[in-house]
Amino acid sequence: MPFDRICAGSEGGNDYSVTFSYDGFNAQTVFAVELSKDNFGTIVLPETLSAEDSGVNQKTIRFAIPSDIVGSDNYCLRVSAAGFSSGKFLSFGLKNYFPIYYKVHDRQFTINNFNGDATYCFGSNYLLAIDGDSKLPANDSPLKFGFLTYNWYRDNGVSQPPTLVAGASGPSYSVNSDGVYYVETNYGGCSSQSYSNRVAVTSSGSGSEFIISSSLGNPFCPTADGTVLTAPMGKYYSWKKNGVAFGGNSRNITVKDPGLYTVAVDSEGCSSAGSINLKTNGINAVIDAKDEFELKDGESISVTVTTDASQPIFEWYLDNKLIASATADTYAVKTSGVYRVKVTQISECLSSKEFIFRVKDEMGTADLIPNIVRLDSPYWKIPDIYKTPAAKILILNSNGEVLFDDVGSAYDPMVNSFIKDFKNVNPVYYYVIKYEGKIKKGSITVIK
Repeated sequence: MPFDRICAGSEGGNDYSVTFSYDGFNAQTVFAVELSKDNFGTIVLPETLSAEDSGVNQKTIRFAIPSDIVGSDNYCLRVSAAGFSSGKFLSFGLKNYFPIYYKVHDRQFTINNFNGDATYCFGSNYLLAIDGDSKLPANDSPLKFGFLTYNWYRDNGVSQPPTLVAGASGPSYSVNSDGVYYVETNYGGCSSQSYSNRVAVTSSGSGSEFIISSSLGNPFCPTADGTVLTAPMGKYYSWKKNGVAFGGNSRNITVKDPGLYTVAVDSEGCSSAGSINLKTNGINAVIDAKDEFELKDGESISVTVTTDASQPIFEWYLDNKLIASATADTYAVKTSGVYRVKVTQISECLSSKEFIFRVKDEMGTADLIPNIVRLDSPYWKIPDIYKTPAAKILILNSNGEVLFDDVGSAYDPMVNSFIKDFKNVNPVYYYVIKYEGKIKKGSITVIK
């Protein structure tokens, strides 16, 4: 025969032939190929594709292997006719026994619900099993072909060949020794893509500890989806974040914030615990301004942010309003208020950091009402003592039009701004403040 084994399949082809000579048979004799792995106690009849005369008293029969044949390394082949059977044919390797397999399943599949690790209580075992067909995760299972057998292996790494687990030929295997395991569909010496994912199986005793894994590493780059924390396989899970219950009874949890995450795992009465001090891979930044400082009348103070961010973007805010012109790492502070600066890194790992500082008017001016306002910061800010319900504030323009008339607590210079741009003549506004039986009047001149 022109082959030493048959590895049939829908993708690898299924067309084989044998040629033989005969004598003493008439031309109408029908010959057939017969296969057997028990010395023809049981006969498998392959499909005859064609039978042609290839010479004088010589025939060539083309045949196809049945897709449900039970694979074996010990098949033999003969031809037969009515009342006659030949001897066993010799293979290309000059043997009358050779492997025959039909690769009815020839794609990867999953075991252990596609979980890559498993934990069992020391002294017991863990059952690894081939998963059935499923969509999530996607799995085309070989279990639907009940005649298939399997080879279970323990992976010994890249430097040594795997160890075949003796006696394990079914769709499941009970593990009682730590290691990395996987299974292949048994197609003998035929190459195949029908194999499973690998599962790392470890034993643990009560009170043992482990390290929680983070899908994005630790520290991790914050994303909208977060990082997935994973505990070893178990039956029950109890997660906590900074000591507070979090996440529920699940092996995997998705988190977006740094913190100390812990989980207690129970595996059939065998408990273990793990933790991870999760940190973000953020940027570093410092500001050279105090949290609060004073600003003298007419003074300008530069505030600078220093950062290791890659291609940083700076945003400066005054009283929660964006200062559109401020986009550098330094800003000249010329007026009092609450400032906020945000530095953002948009390349590599998206990250940001914020600083807040408060600028107050010079000490000793707690009741001093400003009479000059600069147009680059067009807000008339009054002392805090007048920002109460007990104070009454009236503001008019030079035409006598009332621009504000309410109690002091209702006055917000950012909302009630009455100062407009001008070209030539500096506008003047007038105010009247009544507070604790006293009346203060004055003017407000706007300059550029």
